[in-house]
Amino acid sequence: MGIEHVDVLVVGAGPTGLTAAGDLARLGRHALVIERWPSLNPSSRAFATMARTLELLDSRGLADELIELGHAVGKVRLFAGAELDLSHLRSRYPFVLITPQTNVDQALGRYAAAQGARIERGWEASALTQDDEGVTVIARPKEGAGLREQRTIRARYVIGADGAHSTVRRLVGASFPGKSVLSSLVLADVKLAGGPSGSGLTLGSTAECFVFLVPYNRRDADGSWYRSMTWHRQHQVAQSEPISSDEVAAVLNEAMGRDLGVVDISWRSRFHCEERQVEHYRIGRVLLAGDAAHVHSPMGGQGMNTGIQDAANLAWKLDAALSGADDAVLDSYESERHPIGRRVLLQSGMMMRGVTLHAKPARWLRDRIAPRLMRIGPVRDFLAGSFAGTELCYARRPGDHALVGTRASEVPLQEGRLSVVQRSPGFVLIREQGRAALPSAPVLQAQRTDGGPALLVRPDGYIAWAGASSAVAGWQRALERWHVQRGAA
Repeated sequence: MGIEHVDVLVVGAGPTGLTAAGDLARLGRHALVIERWPSLNPSSRAFATMARTLELLDSRGLADELIELGHAVGKVRLFAGAELDLSHLRSRYPFVLITPQTNVDQALGRYAAAQGARIERGWEASALTQDDEGVTVIARPKEGAGLREQRTIRARYVIGADGAHSTVRRLVGASFPGKSVLSSLVLADVKLAGGPSGSGLTLGSTAECFVFLVPYNRRDADGSWYRSMTWHRQHQVAQSEPISSDEVAAVLNEAMGRDLGVVDISWRSRFHCEERQVEHYRIGRVLLAGDAAHVHSPMGGQGMNTGIQDAANLAWKLDAALSGADDAVLDSYESERHPIGRRVLLQSGMMMRGVTLHAKPARWLRDRIAPRLMRIGPVRDFLAGSFAGTELCYARRPGDHALVGTRASEVPLQEGRLSVVQRSPGFVLIREQGRAALPSAPVLQAQRTDGGPALLVRPDGYIAWAGASSAVAGWQRALERWHVQRGAA
């Protein structure tokens, strides 16, 4: 078999890899995805799609179909009456969407394939070398995949989106510093006759255990289905230890303080929680994204969402690099996304540590302060926006307008919402209200309907420049900083 040449090889067909591959293919790039598992994993852990992720999915035409498959939850019930209230988010999606990750995987898989990305299952990377011009990857068939011989793939860039145990990360010699912080957590799908009322996400905890219950939109005659995450301080066993129904039911009832009426328990999995992050997201022509770059507590449902947002930041920058953009454009993937990953580790870890407090005085203080604090409007909105991703922003350079680095999703446009405009890829110049279209501008254009300034919006929805659209040199300089026209060098 000869050498296969592609623009970008994506290793891993999870939500991160599929987003990146679909975006690159939409931009006209030859993107190949290899995935070692021969079929979609039906037992994925993620279940929460946050507002910022829904905005990005909407700009790919996927949000509406996913919302139909799940249900929206505006509040997350925590300890002692404290709530994470998402209903005030500055977003079209002031909620968390509850739907299994498999639905997101399938939607993104269809998107990537429709854009022209090749997705080939049953292959795993076994060797990787890189030079100034590209990366050579040896891929071999995963045992039992029915494929006979290894293949050599030559890519100008490689994205490692192959999860927490990333082969790509190992092959480039990147360490994964951090530590295990919680062991013997159990995920399960449970049917309860007496589950929590309402459609919200519910946390129950004692000094010894906790349960996090996520309602599915499924109800049978004898009960309703939930995804549960349980943990007990006094039951720390090896990850390979079988999970009995009695173990799950006992922790459920103890943590909630009552008999939930466990009717059935189907899928179940034991895992441990780690907090790790690579030092560098870029190693030459290899870029790490999603769980290959960072893992953290499952508290807050951040993993899948952060990975999709990594990919949305990376893909258009790779396209610019392939067109000859300055190397600083691709370097900005790490400088922008690494601090976000670090923040996700911190906030997920803080929530996990708050839930698992053991000392009685610490729990008393938490239960007394947290509910009051989270009812204060600015605190409520800061916490909700941080977990939802809507208030996360990127650093701006000295002299930049204050809006640079913030998301533009909520700017009202004559053409409708920005995410629909961005279903055609590229930068968008949003003109002031009443301002006529600029002739020959090398970008998409739209007109805002309020009194705000003109904006140059990046393909990932963040503002690159703000000012007066008549100041052509200003937004053109910003465009040149981020983008090189195809064929330019």
